[in-house]
Amino acid sequence: MKILVVCQYYYPEPFRITDICEELVGRGHEVDVVTGMPNYPMGKLYEGYKDKAKRDEVINGVNVHRCFEICRRKGIIFRFLNYYSFAISSKRFLKKSKNEYDVVFVNQLSPVMMANGAIAYKKKHGKKLVLNCLDFWPDSLVAGNIKKSSFIYKHFFKVSKKIYQSADKILVSSKPFKDSMIKDMHLDGQKISYLPQYSEDVFSVEECKKIPDSYIDLMFAGNVGIAQSLETIIGVAVKVRDIDNLRWHIVGDGTALEEIKRSAKEHNLDNVIFYGRQPLNDMAKFYSKADAMLVTLKKDERLSMTVPGKVQTCLSAGKPIIAAIDGAGAEIIESASCGYCSPAEEIDAMAENVRRFCLDSDKEKLAINARKFYEENFTKNEFFKKLELFLEENSK
Repeated sequence: MKILVVCQYYYPEPFRITDICEELVGRGHEVDVVTGMPNYPMGKLYEGYKDKAKRDEVINGVNVHRCFEICRRKGIIFRFLNYYSFAISSKRFLKKSKNEYDVVFVNQLSPVMMANGAIAYKKKHGKKLVLNCLDFWPDSLVAGNIKKSSFIYKHFFKVSKKIYQSADKILVSSKPFKDSMIKDMHLDGQKISYLPQYSEDVFSVEECKKIPDSYIDLMFAGNVGIAQSLETIIGVAVKVRDIDNLRWHIVGDGTALEEIKRSAKEHNLDNVIFYGRQPLNDMAKFYSKADAMLVTLKKDERLSMTVPGKVQTCLSAGKPIIAAIDGAGAEIIESASCGYCSPAEEIDAMAENVRRFCLDSDKEKLAINARKFYEENFTKNEFFKKLELFLEENSK
């Protein structure tokens, strides 16, 4: 198949869509990506991409075209300028495109408007659109403190509904998404299918295994934003500061990082270590520092429907998980019997689970359970067999 992929984010930004496209090429498909200028998560253009450099490049067999966008920077104004600048420029580019594709694939994170260009191409060329929904709009805005009663929310509800109704096939990463889409967006359930995320096979369980020492090391790895609620982790670190051999590791970057650093400093938490954002290929050495991985989210009805991608990554790496999340993600951790899970933002409950983990005499069993559950449910091969089937069913 010749596949048009539209996603605002792509390499060198840290998103799974890069691996998806490269794997599709490896499976014999031709893939063209329309994306933005790399500036996520800190809102600064990556080195080497200034002054219209690398607007068109081939990366590991994938043809990549970068449309103009205003960098995210900080604040809600720049965030929406970033969102709409890509939506407008990609739509303009794809309306003019004369390239013929068998199917259009949108990897939809925030914002949902990144699909606008794909919809324009679909309508002009009469092709079908498969939308992989990883961030359900407009309810994702609620996690960013946008109230449902606000004009902004109501506006984006209409925008989101129109976009989702324009897709021929919608793939969802958690089962509760499907019920909400049918109810809220008035979508036909027949065109919605469950496609759980996978973890990139970039490192082995052995690479990620920690060499035992006198410390118990807990690690958060990923985007440090409002939705990830790292203030929960800081609150827990304060509650259990009496455990002398406990260390906390924060690997990642994002809009909330400086605030979290300030909070750790204000509480004199000298056992919280920050590493900043790290390349994916270097993550094995960071995972090997950890006895368990941390997963936290804000308490929010819609966020509870999502499964953070880092859950599959932790399972793949064979790492126990200590989490403070609700809904679909919590169900996976509990079903896997790979760690301890408490409700989102409940500091006391998570602190108690940290103490339980520290006293657990069979941490290795949690690690084995994690990897076993991954192999039974979230392998990369199973993901691509299903994805190729969905794309082929909607091609031509």
